[in-house]
Amino acid sequence: MNKNLLIYGAYGYTGRLIVEECLKNGIKPIIAGRDAEKTMTYAKKHELEYDVFEVSDRKKLENWLKRGEVVVHCAGPFIHTAKSMVQGCLATNTHYLDITGEFQVFDLIKEYGEKAKEKGIMLLPGTGFDVVPSDCLAKHLHNKMPNATDLKLAFVSKGGKLSRGTAKTMIENLGEPQTLRRGGDYEGIPMGKSAIEIDYGPFKQISMGISWGDVSTAYFSTGIPNIEVFSGTTEQQLSKVKRALRLSFMLRSRTIKNFLMRQMDKRSDGPEEERRKESVMYLWGKISNGVTSEEARLKTPNGYTLTAASTVLIAQKILNGNFTIGFQTPSIAYGEKLILEIEGCEYL
Repeated sequence: MNKNLLIYGAYGYTGRLIVEECLKNGIKPIIAGRDAEKTMTYAKKHELEYDVFEVSDRKKLENWLKRGEVVVHCAGPFIHTAKSMVQGCLATNTHYLDITGEFQVFDLIKEYGEKAKEKGIMLLPGTGFDVVPSDCLAKHLHNKMPNATDLKLAFVSKGGKLSRGTAKTMIENLGEPQTLRRGGDYEGIPMGKSAIEIDYGPFKQISMGISWGDVSTAYFSTGIPNIEVFSGTTEQQLSKVKRALRLSFMLRSRTIKNFLMRQMDKRSDGPEEERRKESVMYLWGKISNGVTSEEARLKTPNGYTLTAASTVLIAQKILNGNFTIGFQTPSIAYGEKLILEIEGCEYL
């Protein structure tokens, strides 16, 4: 099998960080993307082999996938692109990684788990900040309390900024309820209804319930039936979210979302390097069995810096023959200590 690493969507903000992390580790990936000029310009800058095609072009996608052993899919929103890439991987026996945080995408990819086993490949979505640190944190807590019934996870950024791609994914979910897990099933509640103050260690901050990948992955990793995820916010932002509930029907409009997407295209595509270096992420988790509870806290580098490091780390493991076939989560494939292999990550 060809030992090449493939990266689709390499010219995007997070894709570029992953390519640069590869180069620092002596890996020259073969890249591809849907924009010919951007892909060619970026490939020439780093003297990389490249191709140009839409992920929906089955023939071109499969011909490209045959050139490598593992692909890192970086072109979202993944709810629109992941299925084609996974099907291409199954057709070409290529290991699949992506950087999604969309719970719907994890559920979608899990449906291909048995086919992946038959093909001898691993499907591991969520290899970045979404969801490596939180999945490892969930596993860490569950190992302390195997009979737990409830899990809460939270994160907050100090000094960070969203990339354009992440903002577009958030736009896709505008007007939708918060999704959590109750009794093993998904449940939707109005955004802004669930908010708690969380002690992240160095500080406390109000945090709002959100729809996040862990409502899917933490369930697969731990089997805990009740899961909710929170993100740090402010009282002012929380009030805005509650007021926006009256406009939910408008925010779900395709016309409104397309307009906001175009506005996003006018923005810079992500935080500058200095800002990334200065910002950090704090994560919190609480687990309970109805009688007792346990908490744990984790500190990591900026989410985009972490995404590049964790994705390349996992890709290297696969290239070295360290993988488990079928659908996997980060902590099922590599254990709760995976996050501690990344520089700057520590439990508080």
